[in-house]
Amino acid sequence: MVHASLDFAYPWWLSYGHVVLALAFGVVLAAAVYWSWRPWLRGVLVGLTLWAVAGSVVMLQFNARGVPALPTANYLRHGAGARVLDIGAGTGRSSIMVLRERPGATLVAFDEFGESFAHHFDSAGRPEDRLLANLRTAGVAGRTIIESGDMRALPFDDASFDAIVSAYAMDHIGADGARRALVEAYRVLEPGGEFLLMLVHNDVWTTIAFGPLLSHGGLRGSDWWRSEVAAAGFDVIEEGTRLGTLFFLLEKDGNGSGAPRLGLSGVPWG
Repeated sequence: MVHASLDFAYPWWLSYGHVVLALAFGVVLAAAVYWSWRPWLRGVLVGLTLWAVAGSVVMLQFNARGVPALPTANYLRHGAGARVLDIGAGTGRSSIMVLRERPGATLVAFDEFGESFAHHFDSAGRPEDRLLANLRTAGVAGRTIIESGDMRALPFDDASFDAIVSAYAMDHIGADGARRALVEAYRVLEPGGEFLLMLVHNDVWTTIAFGPLLSHGGLRGSDWWRSEVAAAGFDVIEEGTRLGTLFFLLEKDGNGSGAPRLGLSGVPWG
């Protein structure tokens, strides 16, 4: 399959670290049972083993090394010829996801490609090179343009795009940064356009299994995001979850008017 040769440059431990821990704790637990170690110690080992197994399930389902499926079939259902902006494209998982499932679309893959990018992706050479290599491997490079910049100040004109996607990026830049990025997304989206916002889901299962390592958005849950996307001017068309992911399908109202644009402090601009 095509995605077998894709390399999204995530470190191996992000996908398989919990599997290694589960095996290690399981071996020690077996020894503890065999040699009748103290009950409290066996209890601790049972808890650690179950925690590692839970983390393994979360990350294997999250599938950081593969191309995810669109979480909703309603995104760009009638979007033949749509121009899409991927905000925080990273090494290309979300860009390839959209382009493969919506073959009539073209896309601008946008990321800062700076220090934060290098911190999260194990990629040699220029950060853009890994993204471009994956786009070529997936056969979608001809429908993609790579642009760099800050998602809190997008270098595009108003109403430049028919649709936007952002996967596990806006929950990574803090509350004020996320507010600014949402406002910018609203600005560059055309009236009636769709925005698929995908976030790390801080549900009980994921939080217990992974703790702060996977918790991009801190303690901000679905209520916080629902409030903020509304404040930026979007209508929520659909909301849902799958293991490790919270998603919103948003729409910019048809006349382009929305809530006041918020600055970094949450105070309306202008």
